[in-house]
Amino acid sequence: LLPSDNPKDTTRVPVYVRILDVNDNAPQFAVFYDTFVCENARAGQLIQTISAIDKDDPLGGQKFFFSLAAVNPNFTVQDNEGK
Repeated sequence: LLPSDNPKDTTRVPVYVRILDVNDNAPQFAVFYDTFVCENARAGQLIQTISAIDKDDPLGGQKFFFSLAAVNPNFTVQDNEGK
């Protein structure tokens, strides 16, 4: 999302998402994500959908489970589907 009223009034803040390895191959993000959040974004508004690849995951196997550290309540993961 990009601010639409005045693009000059923006601030860039890095948000790091780390994926953990629980078996032989660590999961990897499919692409690098660069996401923008409007200052007036609504609580609960979807701002990014992410996906990862796991070489240990057999075809048709388990789904990925996404979670966030509890230290930042400003962001949530919806439905364990990377939204």
